[in-house]
Amino acid sequence: MMNLQNFLQFKTFNSKLITAFLSGIVMGLTVAPVEAWFLAWFALVPLWLIIFGREQLKNTPLHFALIPLAWGIGYHGVAISWITGIHPMTWMGVPWLASLGIALFCWTFITMWGAVLVAVWGIGVLWLTNKHKTGKLNGLTRVLIGTALWCGLEAIWSAGPLWWTSLSYTQSPHNLVILHLGQLSGPSTVTAAIVAVNGLIAEAWIYSSVKGRGKNFSPYLLPFVLFLIVHLIGWGLYSLPLNQPAATALKVGIVQGNIPNTIKLYPAGFRKAIAGYTSGYLNLVEQGVEAVLTPEGALPFFKPRIMASPLVAAVKEKGVVAWIGGFAAQESGGYTNSVFTVTGKGEIFSRYDKAKLVPVGEYVPFKEILGGIISRLSPLKENQVHGATNQEFDTPFGRAIVTICYESAFSERFRHQAAAGGQFILSPSNDAHYSAAMPAQHHAQDIMRAIETDRWAVRATNTGYSAFVNPHGETLWISAHNTYEIKAETIYKRQTQTLYVRWGDWLTLVLLVSGAVVWVSRAKAQRRRE
Repeated sequence: MMNLQNFLQFKTFNSKLITAFLSGIVMGLTVAPVEAWFLAWFALVPLWLIIFGREQLKNTPLHFALIPLAWGIGYHGVAISWITGIHPMTWMGVPWLASLGIALFCWTFITMWGAVLVAVWGIGVLWLTNKHKTGKLNGLTRVLIGTALWCGLEAIWSAGPLWWTSLSYTQSPHNLVILHLGQLSGPSTVTAAIVAVNGLIAEAWIYSSVKGRGKNFSPYLLPFVLFLIVHLIGWGLYSLPLNQPAATALKVGIVQGNIPNTIKLYPAGFRKAIAGYTSGYLNLVEQGVEAVLTPEGALPFFKPRIMASPLVAAVKEKGVVAWIGGFAAQESGGYTNSVFTVTGKGEIFSRYDKAKLVPVGEYVPFKEILGGIISRLSPLKENQVHGATNQEFDTPFGRAIVTICYESAFSERFRHQAAAGGQFILSPSNDAHYSAAMPAQHHAQDIMRAIETDRWAVRATNTGYSAFVNPHGETLWISAHNTYEIKAETIYKRQTQTLYVRWGDWLTLVLLVSGAVVWVSRAKAQRRRE
């Protein structure tokens, strides 16, 4: 039987575990459907206090990992709970119970993938700030190291195949002012601001709780000042006027086909797609558009059949460019998820192939090992393959930035194409089969990318939300959800280059180097004292 002391320690650990989990849930409420973005500026404080507070964790290394892991499960689990919307998949021939199991597995796996990031961060900051290695660190040093490590881990995670829930996207679409920090060094700039403000609030709490200091509120001025400064910088960038010469104007139309995934890849879906996109195209041409964008996989078959479709016949007749989503078979085997530029002559001018595929949903990672265990969530028989990472997409109107659906989460995909001369963003997607929370989060990602690259964005989806977004992240028009819609809007081509486009994520490198220099100097000083 455990003695009273062990029982109290167990109870204390459990309370910390629950506190961390609940504060992670609070952070998860910052994104759609709740969108309480302001919670992000203090939702990390409880976890920070548990790790660095006066009563720090003194249990086994497993406990060091479980506390931040619980926070990560709370945050990522709530933020991506929409993934369960893939159930039911009975329309694909998957039994109802198996479909439920697949949905729960995907939710659990993706949640844990993100939670591990937080666990690694927690273990890392505990090890790096161990007083036996560096002596007693002050609060500012801990904030620097904690912020640098979080940004570094996000940079590593975002370079992999599975990424969505950066802390930065908790501020989109409502806090456009702070999102303009992304023009400086990408999404890590916003993440760094959030982590640093949370850390300073927690450190002020720790400092003020020491006996003999009384009710000292002055330490809380520092996080408030930082919060104010980063928002003032963002406001300065947000307030810059948009230079929009008439010569750079481009009138673009969107067709939102509203074809449910349950019929999309079957004859009924094919017929509805051909009719809906062809009539939508003709209607938009009558409105005087210069080009029409369709969603991801708008015509869900391969290139030869697309080129023989009534939609391409209409393009040849009217002479107005269309960007058509479809598939392209590869000589080496498999197929790509692609967007084609079809000119008024009915010819393909350019093609973009989706480079970032959804793990399990569009391809099987470690196929040699898992191929016999995991079946792709698609009825197409061939294997989907990745497009090249260095693609450039030229159009009759100049070079464009193109990403397909899931790629909206990967800011580097946009940065590379903007640096290569992309003048506007085309974002075709298919978010069907999910609740409205998913396309709302997807739209939030595209808003961030438009701000970071200082580009106009055109977002065409199958079932919503389609939208037009200006370089300040302002949504000029957004569609309803699960409706057929067409819309024409004028956008403007831009050739500006933000600091982020020119230099990439330089801030994370600066933070890591600064943190390392401080850590090494403190460690050397501690060894001299010993």
